[in-house]
Amino acid sequence: MKNIVNKIFASKYWWLLLLVILFAVNYIALTFHARFDLTKEKRYTLSKATKDLLKNLDDEVQIDVFLKGEFPAGFKKLANSTEEFLGLLKDRNSSKVHYRFISPQDEMPRLMNKTYEDTLIGMGASAINLSVQVKAGEENKRVYPVAIISYNGRQALVNLYAGGRRMITAVEMNSAEALMEYQFAKTLDGLINPSKPLIGYSMGNGEPTDYKTYDLQQTLQQDYQMFLLDLKKQPIIPDTFKVLLIVKPTAQFTEEEKLKIDQYIMRGGKLLCFIDNLIAEQDSLRYTPETIAFDRDLNLTDQLFKYGVRINTDLVMDLQCDYMPFAVGGSQDNPQFEFLKWNYYPLFESGGNHTINKNTGLIAGRFVNSIDTINTPEIKKTPLLYSSANSRAISTPALISINENKNVPEDAKFKKKNIPVAFLLEGKFTSLYRNRASKSQIDSLNAAGIPFRNESIDGGKMIVVGDGDMVLNDISPKDGPLPMGMNFYTMGSQYEYQFANRDFLLNCMEYLVNKPGIIETRNKDIVLRLLNSQKVKDQKTTWQFINIALPVLLVLLFGWVYQQVRKRKYAA
Repeated sequence: MKNIVNKIFASKYWWLLLLVILFAVNYIALTFHARFDLTKEKRYTLSKATKDLLKNLDDEVQIDVFLKGEFPAGFKKLANSTEEFLGLLKDRNSSKVHYRFISPQDEMPRLMNKTYEDTLIGMGASAINLSVQVKAGEENKRVYPVAIISYNGRQALVNLYAGGRRMITAVEMNSAEALMEYQFAKTLDGLINPSKPLIGYSMGNGEPTDYKTYDLQQTLQQDYQMFLLDLKKQPIIPDTFKVLLIVKPTAQFTEEEKLKIDQYIMRGGKLLCFIDNLIAEQDSLRYTPETIAFDRDLNLTDQLFKYGVRINTDLVMDLQCDYMPFAVGGSQDNPQFEFLKWNYYPLFESGGNHTINKNTGLIAGRFVNSIDTINTPEIKKTPLLYSSANSRAISTPALISINENKNVPEDAKFKKKNIPVAFLLEGKFTSLYRNRASKSQIDSLNAAGIPFRNESIDGGKMIVVGDGDMVLNDISPKDGPLPMGMNFYTMGSQYEYQFANRDFLLNCMEYLVNKPGIIETRNKDIVLRLLNSQKVKDQKTTWQFINIALPVLLVLLFGWVYQQVRKRKYAA
């Protein structure tokens, strides 16, 4: 073998053989492309659900990403991460998956008077205004951190960055990367399977149906068909509804209405409810400095108790909270306002690592009630939202006064941590009317062709949240309905921010509807490996020596050794 190699390189055509080898290696590399994911959390590995979607495509998929241009570092990193992920998709099906990066201000083909920006706004995308450094100084830009997926004549929007900040933090960037596969897979699945599950919106007990539910309706109608369901008029809740949604009822439920809800759950129906157990509204403080929070008496306590939870008649206050403008000086005719933290507007953290709230940001609440669980062994209870480590729960009736914010909150009172305000319940539920249903109630069910059930089928699910305002939106006199999770009072200020309320609602709904496979992609963990700033400070000199001085010393050492070898060689 050695002789053969020597003969080849001794030949005057050895360079030609080298060229042939290099050409063959390049051809193989181009023809047979492969990636190896060596990361601990497998960040560059697609889930089986995503692979199946790409494998079964009947038409080409065009993905347009609107992150082209000069952006601050955070948005540049988001663009790079998106391109890396789309490369993974294309590797799985190169003939069907295509993507490109576009500036929103570019003109659309064949529509010279219309830009992509017009389309994005029409599809509900929100712009983030940036100041970008250019040669001539600063330039104002609008960035849309979104993508549009086109498939089989249909289009859908993908949000790449859920926040509204001009600077993306490391934590937010990490969350965006972790959720990227879920966002694309969910959207593509909706285009491939356009049929939408039915959702019932409960009515008849003072539930809002005005502009405060605008974003709720707009958000859900993208993936679901939502129908208004009047419990007073409807003899039963049809099984065709995948989820019954109850949002901030204000009037008492009758036993007939509770029976309809109960039997719907017993037949396998899913329940998602956002309930205010207290009468406490910010509007009450517009014209008076004080208001009293007291029990709304919805007549639902016994029913929820039977299922395993109790919404308490208290108020959760938290030092981790949103801001409100308060008059801190000036005259009555010309008051001076300042943004102060309003402890009745707590910001909740996700509890644990459940699929529903994994990689979800802070969620804004207003006048929220805590939730306790009841000893029901058949029911698994998973907390979804917690207060921070600096919170408290005050009993009611309680006096709420805007004068509370004139003084710094007494931290000693905010020592309670992780107060749960939302629970997922799973298992076999027992009917509230077991052994107590009247003959007329049973007869009414029989007349509708639905026999009475004492317990639910296996796999029952419901989510109970102690805040009715969490999925409602504010109204701006100038801009109309705002996205849920945005505070009207902080609009235009440094505290303006869209919290993750919309994401939480969608995650809850998707989990209850139980689309197999796709939602599991939310479980991807991308570990945020931040430097220990104190350790960096303490070891600064050591690492400077290693990175600067040590390479120089190694070069000098090599040179000295080389000279010594030459001296010995030629001295002999």
